[in-house]
Amino acid sequence: MKPSSSLSRLLEITVISGENLQENRKQPVKNNAFVNIKTDNSSCNVQTTQMDKEGGSFPAWNEKLIVDLPMHARHLTVEVQCKNSSGIKTVGIARVPTSDFLDGFLPENYLHFLSYRLRDEKGEKNGIINFSVRVKNAPPQTAGCAAAYSRQWMAAPVAMGSKNGSCGVVTGIPVYPGSY
Repeated sequence: MKPSSSLSRLLEITVISGENLQENRKQPVKNNAFVNIKTDNSSCNVQTTQMDKEGGSFPAWNEKLIVDLPMHARHLTVEVQCKNSSGIKTVGIARVPTSDFLDGFLPENYLHFLSYRLRDEKGEKNGIINFSVRVKNAPPQTAGCAAAYSRQWMAAPVAMGSKNGSCGVVTGIPVYPGSY
């Protein structure tokens, strides 16, 4: 999947595992748990893992999903569900602020390992979800000062207009007010 425009970026999310998941307050999840990842409650951009058919209340997916994150998105919604004889039930939801993996001075492609408390429909604690996030194409403004600083020194040398056709490099000494 490619980003739809320059107004989005790709996230590589690896859904790792869940811990202590329960279908209701006293019954642990038996099997068939899966995860949906959405951006800002968008129903059109949902990525889903396969079902873990053996993990019970401690499922393991280790599945990589590619999510197209709009630039305006303020959070990801990570929703754990399970399929049982009565249908599909939401086990818990975590809303992950995008600032948890986009802000700061970390380099592009930095791998964030995150764990969040899940909450059920009543807002009660219901397990933990573990996953990693890697921003695949961070826009220049989130790349950080160090990246911008290093990019300025990788520019091509400026042609000096010498008669033999060679290029030179312009150097200078900064002049500060009051220092001359």
